[in-house]
Amino acid sequence: MIMKLRKAVFPVAGMGTRFLPVTKATPKEMLPVVDKPLIQYAAEEAIAAGITELIFVTSSSKRAIEDHFDKNYELEDKLERGGKQELLSIVREVLPEGVSCAYIRQSEALGLGHAVLCAKPVVGDEPFAVILADDLIHGGDRCCLSQMLEIFNAHQCSVLGVEEIDHAETDKYGICKVDPMSEREGLLEAIIEKPRPDQAPSNLGVVGRYILTPRIFSLLEKTVRGAGGEIQLTDAIASLLTEERVMSYRFAGKRYDCGDKLGYLEAMVEYALRHPTLKDEFNDYLQTLLNSRLTL
Repeated sequence: MIMKLRKAVFPVAGMGTRFLPVTKATPKEMLPVVDKPLIQYAAEEAIAAGITELIFVTSSSKRAIEDHFDKNYELEDKLERGGKQELLSIVREVLPEGVSCAYIRQSEALGLGHAVLCAKPVVGDEPFAVILADDLIHGGDRCCLSQMLEIFNAHQCSVLGVEEIDHAETDKYGICKVDPMSEREGLLEAIIEKPRPDQAPSNLGVVGRYILTPRIFSLLEKTVRGAGGEIQLTDAIASLLTEERVMSYRFAGKRYDCGDKLGYLEAMVEYALRHPTLKDEFNDYLQTLLNSRLTL
């Protein structure tokens, strides 16, 4: 039977401590990049790839995410009565027709692997995507997940989105050893969670995009706490390698690490320069700023 991808899991229970104090009351996934929160960019990527069920693994402090994807009848009524049809369309299109949301609480912060395992009752016996909103990826004509979906459809196995990283930063990523099959595709041979640079098998790091088969759930249930005392998804994928083929895919596009302040600021500037109504004025402003040789 050919497996079809219909569901995506969004682990959004993290505390966002690197962005305190703004994340004290606001989920980090709700931080805006120009005029949309990070989580909406992630959801839009999933929907563009044909996903129809969005599964959010949340915590008690993340109600703003649920509210964002819910109907706001008072706001819609006010916009409609005011004749603000363009704004009304923007609000209504946050969650397109035919796409549903489910929310699951992660009771303890036990790592990405545990967050994914929390989604098992909703995902069931189906393949699914995992998208980390912190990793904002601009894929041009085709989003990252759509690119990965082609590989999944062709090989019917798990697929990891990867990119080359600075070798000095291997201790921030799951690092892969792959057997190249083409310019972008590779057969995963090994994966290690956050190795030191002198122990890393390569500089090919997994970023926040995964397509996984349901076998990962039973392996996560057996996975003991690893790096950082957490249940690591990387460790379960290493076990999956002994049973199934797993592919790596070097996506086309640019990733912004929005879990990092500098990466977030880079995304803000570059997305503003792509914005259909802001780009020209914002570009002029940046040129003026540069020409003024502003000293701070």
